[in-house]
Amino acid sequence: MAGVDEEKTLQEELSLPILLADRVIKSAQEAEASKQDCSELAKQVDRLSQMLRSTVRIASAAPSVYERPVRRIVADVMKNLDRALTLVRKCKHSGVLRQVFSITTTADFRKVSNLLESSIGDMKWLLSIFDADGANLSLPPIASNDPIMSWVWSFIATVQMGQIKPRIDAANELASLARDNDRNKKIIVDEGGITPLLKLLKESSSPEAQVAAANALFNVATDRERVRFVVEGLGIPMIVQVLNDSPIKVQVSVVKLVSRMAELDYDSQEEFARENVTRPLVSLLSMDTVLDDPKLHTGKNSIHSIVQINKELASKAPNFHGHAPTLTTNSSFSSHHHSDGSSRGGHFRKDREGETPDMKLEVKVGCAEALWKLCKDSLTNSRKVTETKGMICLAKIIEKEEGDLQYNCLMTVMEIAAVAEKSSDLRRAAFKTNSPAAKAVLDQLLRVIQEESRPALQIPAIKSIGCLARTFPARETRIVGPLVSRLGDRNIDVAAEAATALAKFVSPENFNRVEHSKAIIEFEGVPPLMRLLKPDCQAQVQGTKLLCYLALNVGNSKALEQARALSALEGARYVAAQNAELRDLFPKAIHHLALYQPGAHPHRQSYAT
Repeated sequence: MAGVDEEKTLQEELSLPILLADRVIKSAQEAEASKQDCSELAKQVDRLSQMLRSTVRIASAAPSVYERPVRRIVADVMKNLDRALTLVRKCKHSGVLRQVFSITTTADFRKVSNLLESSIGDMKWLLSIFDADGANLSLPPIASNDPIMSWVWSFIATVQMGQIKPRIDAANELASLARDNDRNKKIIVDEGGITPLLKLLKESSSPEAQVAAANALFNVATDRERVRFVVEGLGIPMIVQVLNDSPIKVQVSVVKLVSRMAELDYDSQEEFARENVTRPLVSLLSMDTVLDDPKLHTGKNSIHSIVQINKELASKAPNFHGHAPTLTTNSSFSSHHHSDGSSRGGHFRKDREGETPDMKLEVKVGCAEALWKLCKDSLTNSRKVTETKGMICLAKIIEKEEGDLQYNCLMTVMEIAAVAEKSSDLRRAAFKTNSPAAKAVLDQLLRVIQEESRPALQIPAIKSIGCLARTFPARETRIVGPLVSRLGDRNIDVAAEAATALAKFVSPENFNRVEHSKAIIEFEGVPPLMRLLKPDCQAQVQGTKLLCYLALNVGNSKALEQARALSALEGARYVAAQNAELRDLFPKAIHHLALYQPGAHPHRQSYAT
């Protein structure tokens, strides 16, 4: 029955209690016993009937009525009217028959009268939220045990039906309620708050309304289930449209919403990709940033040049405080039309020029974070970023900026690199050796690894290089140098990440593993690697894995022999036994090293773990 009730129109829902009220009044008039009590009940029912008719008129006249509280209250009114009808029908007879039907009419009348009075209070409150200029925070009887419910109803009704200023205030109140706890979020969603907030988000005539709506949605959509409600309400096309064509203060709030939705729901990531959200994000991120023009570069440079640049950086760093010298041109991505020929958001560009630096920084930080969350495990979004000037933009910001903006851009590059590690097509397209964008990004990753002292920046840069290990040809083995330099880093997390990245250079999946292994030896990577194999070192697993690969690739190396690599590896037997990845690799490495170690007799030993 509940499913059938939901299909009824609001007018149909309201017609039933009106008809029932008429029957109660008629039966009260026909009563032969307790006439005075029946008359009093009839007066209450008549008041209810008038209120129900007023609600019908409002519902018929208004273009959009918030139905949730109407249906809930009307259902309760129906129950109370039905009880009133049952009671007054008992009064149709007198004398002995009446005594047979009921012997507690006084108590029954009092109870039903109280129920009808509650329904009158509910209807009075319902009419007030339709007529008021703002939300009504009074408490209807139906919500006496749960005041939050009535507040949510009132705020949603105002957002859906009110004038613009009350709608903004109500959206802000919903945002505040959602911020308090998860139960409030659930009530807002369950009571149909998402759709009115999305509608308010489209109010292009009022940036304040858009900000209020975006903030409320941001506070509500804090888990995957609630994000799905936004998606199913066709929210993503609306969000992208607003992001494309809104003042910067609106975009600040909207990019936060994009970031949260992408982080919590993979399907949202892909839906955002279909709506091409990365384009306005990259456009905003590159605002006021002068980008290198790839056309100025000849394609003859190779990744080898990156190492040369890093050498120059080491000698010139004091002159420019850690920033690499770069070519600059007058081309700026933010000043170009979109490649699809549109110029969405164009009439806000002059406004952006007058915005404060803090506001511009805030939107850039948000855009970088949104790109980071969108690209995580998403081939579609990663490809879209690399197909724009996104890579050049990310490289430039990593070079020039600091703080959250620089960090978020590094994390974006890391996620793109992680996707490229699994996708050979993306690797070849976005990180090909003659690509100016790839060279610009790799240049900055290497600079961060070499020059930055903060692990929070070094780790994503190291991870990115490791993910791209199969990109580098054999002749570019010196790219390994900056990673080797971090094997002995004082921060154990950085050292472990360096070992993990280098392992990808020398793993069986890497065609150039032997050349890269030799490069690690040449860059004197063995001594710091040995320190990672100490039993009390948190990076023992990562170090053991790297040493195993080196043993298999260059087991006859003098550096491994001098460092007593075989003994060090034997000391890590317990760690290898506990790690599924090392379980098969470890005995092979031991056997291979033993072949080259003086005095070792692999045929007499069993290294099975």
